[in-house]
Amino acid sequence: MVEAPIKNSSALDDWCERLLHSLEAPSGPMAACQAQSRNHLETLSAPNLRQEAWRFCDLAPIAELEPRQICSLGEPSVPGISDQVTRLVLGTGQDPFAGVTLPKGLSPLSDAELKHSLGHTLNLATSKGQWPVALNQAIASQVIGLRVSGIVDSPLELVCDAGVDRGVFAVRVLLLLEEKAKLELLQVQLSSGANLTSVLVEAHLQSEAKLRHGLLAFGHPQAALLAHLAVEQEPSSDVSLVSVSQGWGVIRHEPQLIQLNGGAKSQLRALQLVQANQLADTHSCVRFNGPEGTLDQLHKVVAAGHGRSVFNGVVQVPREAQRTDAAQLSRSLLLSDRARIDTKPELEIVADDVKCAHGATVSRLQPEALFYLQSRGISPDQAAQLLLRAFCDEVSCMLPSISQAWQPLARLLDGV
Repeated sequence: MVEAPIKNSSALDDWCERLLHSLEAPSGPMAACQAQSRNHLETLSAPNLRQEAWRFCDLAPIAELEPRQICSLGEPSVPGISDQVTRLVLGTGQDPFAGVTLPKGLSPLSDAELKHSLGHTLNLATSKGQWPVALNQAIASQVIGLRVSGIVDSPLELVCDAGVDRGVFAVRVLLLLEEKAKLELLQVQLSSGANLTSVLVEAHLQSEAKLRHGLLAFGHPQAALLAHLAVEQEPSSDVSLVSVSQGWGVIRHEPQLIQLNGGAKSQLRALQLVQANQLADTHSCVRFNGPEGTLDQLHKVVAAGHGRSVFNGVVQVPREAQRTDAAQLSRSLLLSDRARIDTKPELEIVADDVKCAHGATVSRLQPEALFYLQSRGISPDQAAQLLLRAFCDEVSCMLPSISQAWQPLARLLDGV
């Protein structure tokens, strides 16, 4: 990984140009979308440190990756699952639905439905025009599109492992949840080499629909992950987004939610571990376009070594969003004098009848708690590990239950 920051975007722009020239001509049901996005990407400047949203996020390491598309990945090494779990493996070059019986309530979207629905959520979430989104749309030749009807009893798992392949791989998912539909989804993104994974997830929840989405992202110090989630909610819908990440040289995570007419419930939970020279940058945005919506957001970070974490959480409450109840908290734990935390919870409130709060804390392991454990015969290292696990468990326990097969907490804390 290149550690020296770039002062302009020329290296990344050159990399993007070489990537676009290496791509094959668009084909299949995504051809029109790909062609349009490639033209759009050619007009966009890559992010640079002079832009406010990117001033702490150095994407120089991406410019060092090989500018070519990874079209087919190998089969990942995955833990066993029960008969009650449906697993789709992405990126192998095969139809992910082949040989898989989807549970009642889940059905693939047709090409016509994909063309009609793709990008609608992105436009509403003001994501259109963002460089990571345009990059994904220019590369992704396949979309996992699912319609959710009624209560889906079987949890769904989407697995993608970029492995050691050098290049760029794109994952795109579209979820349409009908009225009163319910889905539990775990998305697993892995990498063990110098590559870039681009993830774009769109979800639309109709009235009284419920979505529980978990993201496990475990990478490599020479790997990068650009993950963008765009969710729109109709009244009385309920969404829970939980993410746990570790190991990536650079990770940019952008969850964006819109409550179309208020009256919905949103919950965001995130846990990141950064060490060595790793960078984790999270920019979330939740907008209430109607009254009586609720938000509960908790962002947690463990920073060790020379690791750096950036969090910018925006909550927008316009005048029409009266009686909004929103809470946002950023909690960071420093394990090293050389680690760095930049955190900025942000409320934009115009409505005058609301209950909104935000806060941020940056701390170390408390000496009193360490002393208490050691006074009970626990070694200093074990005491620190216990406190660290307790700090992380508040988020990891909120992941979908099927995540336990991946041992997320053990993976997260391995080597700390």
